[in-house]
Amino acid sequence: MIEDLKKACEVLSDGGLILYPTDTIWGIGCDATNEEAVRKVYKLKQRIDSKAMLVLIDSTAKLNSYVEEVPDQAWDLIELTTKPLTIIYPKGRNLPSCLVAEDGSIGIRVSMEEFSRKLCERFRKPLVSTSANVSGTPAPVIYDEISEEIKAGVDYVVNYRQDDISRAVPSSIIKLDIGGLIQIIRE
Repeated sequence: MIEDLKKACEVLSDGGLILYPTDTIWGIGCDATNEEAVRKVYKLKQRIDSKAMLVLIDSTAKLNSYVEEVPDQAWDLIELTTKPLTIIYPKGRNLPSCLVAEDGSIGIRVSMEEFSRKLCERFRKPLVSTSANVSGTPAPVIYDEISEEIKAGVDYVVNYRQDDISRAVPSSIIKLDIGGLIQIIRE
């Protein structure tokens, strides 16, 4: 794992794309603060950039760096969740405009998985995390389901957990607004 973390950080620092295991499914990732790298992810996925992607961080302490105002209920939701939870916050900041939704919102998940959490911690920046598939095709649940097109389109493929065949599930998604409204997008 240590060699994967080191190499992934090098690639991310150079604006490259990685294919890596997350707390849900395998993802395509990049430095979420690097607009050029984020655009490379959209191009690889053949996805329009008006469809925002989520960001992974390693701790709640970093939320305030990327969200203008964290609604109070977010802290409880994060603390009480027992499975991966992506929260869509009302006003993202310090991230490229192509990563933030048209309404200014940003989806952020605090990773609970060892590799992706350590990667965020070591890289010291948020990571884009989007399913490792071309838009419109099924999201691969295990490494062996990832297309050769996606594998060839990234700059580094993490070795850690490639042989893991446990069927991960996508995160729950909840949208919050400053006024306290909670909207469940995906359970």
